[in-house]
Amino acid sequence: MKRRFDPHNPELMDRPQPVTPELRTDLENLVALNARFGSHRLVRRFLGAWLQPGRCYRVLDLCTGSGDIPRLMVDWARAREIVLRIDAVDANASTLQIAAEASAGYPEIRYIPADVLTYEPEESFDFVCCSLALHHFSEADAVRLLRRCREHSRHYVLVSDLERGAFTTFGVWAVTTFLHREKMTQVDARMSAERAFSFREFHLLAEAAEWPDFGHARFFLCRQMLWLDTRKPEPVAEEELAATLPAPA
Repeated sequence: MKRRFDPHNPELMDRPQPVTPELRTDLENLVALNARFGSHRLVRRFLGAWLQPGRCYRVLDLCTGSGDIPRLMVDWARAREIVLRIDAVDANASTLQIAAEASAGYPEIRYIPADVLTYEPEESFDFVCCSLALHHFSEADAVRLLRRCREHSRHYVLVSDLERGAFTTFGVWAVTTFLHREKMTQVDARMSAERAFSFREFHLLAEAAEWPDFGHARFFLCRQMLWLDTRKPEPVAEEELAATLPAPA
């Protein structure tokens, strides 16, 4: 199954638009899907493996969308006496407005309107995250984004996305036929399944971005993740790296 990506035909949520009920509903649906189908659970796993109680961390969330991942991180950290300071970046001003409204009780999060491929923060971060966004980019820009993730991080990088395949295509079709049938969600979700990278392609993107000694695994449901611990001064065997991180679901 070949990847179908047309840069001149962006997903509906990526197109310039005001804040509309349709956009709000679509973002709410995406949050519900992230929570129901494992994305939130996977982020919590890596937070638990990497972040230590009683510490303070600077976090960068690229392509933040509705901000559900930063809010999830703060909720998780507060319960463990961990202090997070999160910069959440997205190019869509209307989406960021919705994210900011939903994050009124989260002073730890600062929303920044910017193109993630050209954004230049004034400092580096302990942890850089990019969740379910790489399929919005061409292969060349996806490699650029992975390079940016590594450049901005002092310690950890976590990048997740869908894995293209027949099961993903069928699952997305079923969810958008029987559960979330709103037009924007239906159109974008089905486009996302077609635009996602295969497991091999995802791995090759990290290699092209010159990520050293990175981890890559499939997770339930239709998810795959790349992770990087830039603190390691020497190459680490794959089995040793796997032993230090959460096992796939």
